[in-house]
Amino acid sequence: MADAKVIPFDDDRSRGATGKGAARRRGQGGGGRRSGEPGAAREVPRLPVQQPVPEPGAGEAQAEAGERPGWERRVAGGLAFLRRRLTGEYEVDEFGYDEELTDQVLMSLLRPVAEKYFRVEVKGVENIPAQGGALIVSNHSGTLPLDGLMLQVAVHDNHPAGRHLRLLAADLVFMLPVVNELARKAGHTLACAEDAQRLLEGGELVGVMPEGFKGLGKPFGERYKLQRFGRGGFVSTALRAGTPIVPCSIVGAEEIYPMVGNAKTLARVLGFPYFPITPTFPWLGPLGAVPLPTKWTIQFGEPIPTDGYPPEAAEDPMLMFNLTDHVREQIQHTLYKLLVQRRSVFF
Repeated sequence: MADAKVIPFDDDRSRGATGKGAARRRGQGGGGRRSGEPGAAREVPRLPVQQPVPEPGAGEAQAEAGERPGWERRVAGGLAFLRRRLTGEYEVDEFGYDEELTDQVLMSLLRPVAEKYFRVEVKGVENIPAQGGALIVSNHSGTLPLDGLMLQVAVHDNHPAGRHLRLLAADLVFMLPVVNELARKAGHTLACAEDAQRLLEGGELVGVMPEGFKGLGKPFGERYKLQRFGRGGFVSTALRAGTPIVPCSIVGAEEIYPMVGNAKTLARVLGFPYFPITPTFPWLGPLGAVPLPTKWTIQFGEPIPTDGYPPEAAEDPMLMFNLTDHVREQIQHTLYKLLVQRRSVFF
């Protein structure tokens, strides 16, 4: 089918212009007699120029014609994306991160969950540097690590520079089939100091949740009470790279799977750190794995600079302990403040 020719709305033909000349006077010429004299020419009255009446449905047809190029571009972009996937003509970095796949597919799938289901509200995103490396340190909760994925969407969609967050994940993530490949493609990497330092020195945003499985699998009665932040390895990494530490507090994830029990024997058999029992799982089967639609708030605190310390500071255990405790206290204080401010778990 041939494409319809679209006439721009500012084209001269669509203005209804009357032209330069006016209607000539009948008999006007060499004599030029005054009005009222015998034989004076009578002036022909000017009639208003009528605009053409559009045919029914013409506006809709023009709108469709104007939208068609946009749809064509999107379809062409999608086909080009599929072609690159099939032919292998796409790039990944040394960690397996596929930026194109993350932007066009993974973020597109996670964005409706963040915006419509959890209705994530983001605060303090201006505290994340516009460029260069930075370490975002957050609390961890929710039985399943959905908070890490929502944090990734929050940074990318709300930061003015559209920055990508590279999350440090536990060994278990890279041992699971399918999950392993998707995590690598989404920019996640093993939670080790060497990988984190290379990313930070390369100017990347790196996200870490020091509570680990202790925070993710804590009972519902201990919600929003931060667990121990390990041995402060993330502080040592930031000191070596000279990058700021940005505390982050997430409210809302604790209630998506209220963990009321832990089947430890079954967890050991399956090789999991815990096996959660919630009011809906495993009683409702797969339906019980659907998270509750809680209202989330993610707040980024003021960055803590580390570039003022000497290189040997990364080996000072007392300094690492103090900085780790300072970051932890900031996150805990913000959690309590957000909990007081929220009206309801779901609204």
